[in-house]
Amino acid sequence: MLVENGVKGDSRVQKEALSAAAAGWDVVLLGKSPDKKARSWRLGGARVRLLPVPTPLHRRRHEYRRAVLRAPLAYPPGPLAEYRKQRMKAWRAELNLQVIETGRTGSAVARTCLLPTRLLSRALHRWVRLRARHTAALERRRKDMDGPLDRFTTAFWVRAMGERAWRRLDPGLWDLELAYGKVIDALRPDLIHANDFRMLGVGARAKLRAEARGRTVRLVWDAHEFLPGIKPWNPHPRWHVAQCAHEREHAKYADAVTTVSATLARMLAEHHGLNALPEVVLNAPDAETPADASAEPVPDLRALCGIGPQVPLAVYSGSAAPQRGLDIMVEALPQLPGTHVAFVVPRGNAPYMQALRKRAVVLGVQDRVHVLPYVPHDQVVRHLAAADVGVIPIHHWPNHEIALITKFFEYSHARLPLVVSDVRTMGAMVATTGQGEVFTAEDVSDYVRAVSAVLADPGRYRDAYLRPGMLAEWTWEAQAAVLDGVYSRLVEGARTPVGERMAPVAP
Repeated sequence: MLVENGVKGDSRVQKEALSAAAAGWDVVLLGKSPDKKARSWRLGGARVRLLPVPTPLHRRRHEYRRAVLRAPLAYPPGPLAEYRKQRMKAWRAELNLQVIETGRTGSAVARTCLLPTRLLSRALHRWVRLRARHTAALERRRKDMDGPLDRFTTAFWVRAMGERAWRRLDPGLWDLELAYGKVIDALRPDLIHANDFRMLGVGARAKLRAEARGRTVRLVWDAHEFLPGIKPWNPHPRWHVAQCAHEREHAKYADAVTTVSATLARMLAEHHGLNALPEVVLNAPDAETPADASAEPVPDLRALCGIGPQVPLAVYSGSAAPQRGLDIMVEALPQLPGTHVAFVVPRGNAPYMQALRKRAVVLGVQDRVHVLPYVPHDQVVRHLAAADVGVIPIHHWPNHEIALITKFFEYSHARLPLVVSDVRTMGAMVATTGQGEVFTAEDVSDYVRAVSAVLADPGRYRDAYLRPGMLAEWTWEAQAAVLDGVYSRLVEGARTPVGERMAPVAP
């Protein structure tokens, strides 16, 4: 099983590994280490290994070359510009000290002798600053790549290489291959479960290498989102083009595809010309807490916020980014007297969260905004249940319109009344079930209306969860059965005895 993260913050991947191991599969989950150190641990019956991923290919080829024609005054790529600036400052500081010393001795001759050197240093200082500005401007242009020549070269590689163009547009994808590939080959798997689009290529190439050696390896591609419809999390203009090309090249090697919604399954089948409709494995939580996890104390959400049980509390749990719309929860607080908001996010000090904190200070509501860390995935539902409202304020992006996301199911199992933006699939579901209110995305006034309605009569919305069978299909146990069925169809007789599954393996 492959994933491009540190595993612990990815509830879907953890549940996949746990349930597959419990069903008798020998599971090794390979993730990406946050630093240069390899790590390993047990996750139920699965083994987790985090691999260091050096990224020397993260910079593209042209970023290592001088731009003699485009910026002849710019310094070569690398630390030279900063070195020259700092060296010039040091020289001028030394000259200034010499002037002070000659002033103390009263030697006019010595001061006169320093004059040519001081004039030279001033001229060279201006020259270095000029070249440094040209260097910084070149770096910005290379980062933005919005000039006519940049657009031409991008289009040229796409036209010339087609789906193979990612090799030129984002060679950093090879860094993942070089880190994961040799480890996968050494494990000699029967089946590779590749999570999301960047691991798809790693898994596909491992499958091809195994087949070249006479071994049959099945590849499951777990597509978490519709790549053409996402808001790129990397602003480089070539990044999204490269990822789409990379996905198109390797999708054909998948023996089975799983995804998170029926709508996305149809879109993937049409976009990639898949022979079969992908199986749907929802991002649903466990219906029951494992016995070993139930004994662990669950952090008290309200205690972490420093508030009592009667204080209105709206919660958001998940990744934080501008397109997730968290800012509306802060902007609305002056119109929701006494209401607090809790953001349960993976990185509380991320720039976006810092901006939300600063905005809260400007609005005078900083004492009602609480930024909290993630809890283990098997504690999420119990942790969130202390809130009064579960909020999903995501903006209108194609990828946001097509699925019920993880936090929707987590809020539902916590029996929270929901306040969700009017993205297509989720808005329609909430309107149908009556488990919450739908507001117009990015409209503060309508958000205030929705939250106020829920807080005025929360029991009305909680009653929706009392309907028989409402949550039955929204459980991980039901999804695990689907995933196990996919594995079993692809690899017959590959399950191993529990004793062999638990045998220690060197990291």
